[in-house]
Amino acid sequence: MKPEVPIWEKSNLTLEEAAAYSGIGINTLRRISDKEDCDFVLWIGSKRLIKRKQLDEYTSKMYSI
Repeated sequence: MKPEVPIWEKSNLTLEEAAAYSGIGINTLRRISDKEDCDFVLWIGSKRLIKRKQLDEYTSKMYSI
């Protein structure tokens, strides 16, 4: 059985994990990360991962999403 790593210790999160971690909806995360200038998204082929630390920095700077 594979050991579970807590979300707050992962460097990259799936959309579902990022939504649970941040409280931002999956559709909103998908819309924001679709933009070309999004610096907290990591594409692996067609798979989208969210860079946790950069997401934290992004949300700390935003007034509203």
